[in-house]
Amino acid sequence: MTTPPRTVPAVPAEVPRVERGWVVPVAIGVTLLAWASAFVVIRGVGTALSPGALALARLLVGTLALGLFTLGRRWLTPTPREWLLLAGYGVLWFGCYNVALNFAELTLDAGTTSMVVNISPILLALSAALVLKERLHRWILLGAGISFAGVLLIGSASGARGLDDAVGVLAALLAAVVYTVGVLCQKPLLGRLPALQVTFLGAAIGAVACLPFAPALLREAVTAPPPALLGALYLGLVPTALGFTLWAFALQRMPAGRLGLTTYLVPPIAILLALAAFGEVPAPLAILGGVLCLAGVAVSRRRPR
Repeated sequence: MTTPPRTVPAVPAEVPRVERGWVVPVAIGVTLLAWASAFVVIRGVGTALSPGALALARLLVGTLALGLFTLGRRWLTPTPREWLLLAGYGVLWFGCYNVALNFAELTLDAGTTSMVVNISPILLALSAALVLKERLHRWILLGAGISFAGVLLIGSASGARGLDDAVGVLAALLAAVVYTVGVLCQKPLLGRLPALQVTFLGAAIGAVACLPFAPALLREAVTAPPPALLGALYLGLVPTALGFTLWAFALQRMPAGRLGLTTYLVPPIAILLALAAFGEVPAPLAILGGVLCLAGVAVSRRRPR
C-alpha cells in the first residue's frame, strides 16, 4: 500500500504589510509640526544667512542625513521617465521653493507671505484633479475655501500689508507654484520607488541646483553666529530629512489633493510654536483664522455619498 504524497501549502512570495490606521495620521501630524517649526526657526536665524545660502545649507544637511538612512536599504534603479520626474521634483520643490520662500520672507512680512504661499493647497487640489485624475468633490472645494479664509485672517492679524512689494509677492507666488508642480512630479514616483529613496534623490538634486550659492554660504558661515548655524542644521535634519520623508510616506497612501489641504494646519501650528518660542500672544483674528483652518481641513476629509 502506497502512501499518498502530502500536499505542501503554497507559501506566498511576499506577505503584504498591514499598517495600523493611526500610522498615516501620525506621519502627517509630525510632518506638519516639522514644517511649521521651520517658519519659527527661519525667523530666529534672521538675516545671518542669505536666502540662497540658507537653502543650500539646509539641503546639504538633509541630503547627508537621508543618505545615511538609505544605507543598506532596498534601492531601485529609476527609469529614464522617473529620472525626469526626480529632476523636476528636486529642482522645483527642494531647490526653487526653499530659495523663493526664504527670499519672500526677507522682503515681505510673515502675514503677507503666508497669504500668498497658501494658495498652493488649492492649486494642488485642482492640478491633481486635472493631471493625476484624482476625484475633486465638493467637500474638498468647500474645505479649501474655509481654510484659505482662515489663512487670510491669520495674515491680516500678523500685519499683511506688503502687497505693494512686487518682487516679494512674485517670490511667494513662485514658491506656491513650484510647490504644486513638485508634488505633481513626486506622486507618480511613489507608485514604484521607496519613499525614502525618492526623498533622498530629491534633496540631493535640489542641493546640486543650489550649488551656485556655495561661495555665499562659505563666506557667511564664517561670520554667522552659532545659533544661526544650529538653526540651519535643524532645518536640514527635521523639516527636510524627517518632514519630507514622512510626507512622501503619506503621499504614497492618499490622494495628493487631500494631503495638500492638510498643510493649511501649518499656520495655526506655527502660531502656537511662536507663542512657545517668542512669547508672542496671537491676535483674536489669528485665533479665529486658526479655527477656520482646522474646520476647513475637517470638512475636506468628508467623503461624498
